[in-house]
Amino acid sequence: MILFLFLSRLGVGIAVTLAFVSRSAGVKFFRFNAGLAAILLAIGLALRHDGAQGIALGISTAAVIVYWATVGRALARIRPAIVGVGVAAGLIALILQAIAMTAGRPAPAQALAAISFLSSAALLGGACTAMILGHWYLVIPSLEVRHLQSIVKWHIASLALRVAVVAAVAYAAAALWPAAAEGAPSFRHYITSIDGIFFWQRVLFGLAAPSLLSYLTWETAKIRSTQSATGILYVDLFTVVVGEVLAGYLLLATGVPL
Repeated sequence: MILFLFLSRLGVGIAVTLAFVSRSAGVKFFRFNAGLAAILLAIGLALRHDGAQGIALGISTAAVIVYWATVGRALARIRPAIVGVGVAAGLIALILQAIAMTAGRPAPAQALAAISFLSSAALLGGACTAMILGHWYLVIPSLEVRHLQSIVKWHIASLALRVAVVAAVAYAAAALWPAAAEGAPSFRHYITSIDGIFFWQRVLFGLAAPSLLSYLTWETAKIRSTQSATGILYVDLFTVVVGEVLAGYLLLATGVPL
């Protein structure tokens, strides 16, 4: 389940960023990213394909595969619509996942869970695409640095949103939500116990570290040091992945969508 949640969020997140990168990055860049997103979504679909969320994820996977197959070839005019269908279906799948994972909670809690899932996809997709685009300057040295700066801005904005959402969810869970199961400790007790080390690791590796690294990336991108920015983005992506995998574990362990 943790792998399914992670792969579906990352795949949808990468698909979303396809609409925010300039065509100057070249056909191979978009083909690589679309192919990566399609593989991640297909693996996620293979892990769990039941219910409405499975149908939505299947539509998203199919649309991204069609987009990958037509990059630089036919259907140029309707390609934005194809990726739009893939993104819309993927976002719907994430919302349905959030509702399913928080079944039994009040509607406001389920809405907050849906926002958490969407912000996770935005953060994962932005971090991954930024790292790949930074690497692409080795493929196309003449690529303008403003494209890297633009995707780094997206990454910083998605990170700020993710921090705000996690803080809101943690506060709501500690102050308002009952325990996930009868007899289980409350979330407030959980984060102050020895088991709460996973929560604090999630905060440290998944939020604090990327905040520092994304700032360093922005500063290096401003001075057009694309190689340094790419090196930092490799570490940044690693910390984001660790944080979001831990968030999946905490969701299953506590019922809190961090």
